[in-house]
Amino acid sequence: MKIILASDHAGLELRQALVDGLRERGVAFEDVGPTSRESVDYPDFATRVARAVAAGQYTHGVLVCGTGIGMSIVANKYKGVRAALCTTEYEARMARAHNDANVLCLGQRVVGSGVAQAILEAFLATPFAGGRHEQRVQKIREAESER
Repeated sequence: MKIILASDHAGLELRQALVDGLRERGVAFEDVGPTSRESVDYPDFATRVARAVAAGQYTHGVLVCGTGIGMSIVANKYKGVRAALCTTEYEARMARAHNDANVLCLGQRVVGSGVAQAILEAFLATPFAGGRHEQRVQKIREAESER
């Protein structure tokens, strides 16, 4: 498992807390910023993570902004990325098990650090269930080719 994380300025503190949690657990990751609260454009950071996950350089991505909505919209524009905006551990488990989500999106203004840590742990610990869900994920792949 190899993870890439990014945020915008509105998600900086939550992303840093997640990085600290990953470091404590010994999980391999790359944090691609930003490094200050100076205003940045979230699509730039979502694009960097989505491209890296789509290219197979990382197994999972994590994106944080104020609500998580903007990051998820951008990430889902990239072929091979299945980004899920999650506010609960249950959503994170279902996103992985049923949708084979590979990018987790979180909102700093929506969930606190403790809840976000639990959501990330659930996301990373849950495998894709396959089976009947595989044909559904395949239909997502097919939809991506219609562009």
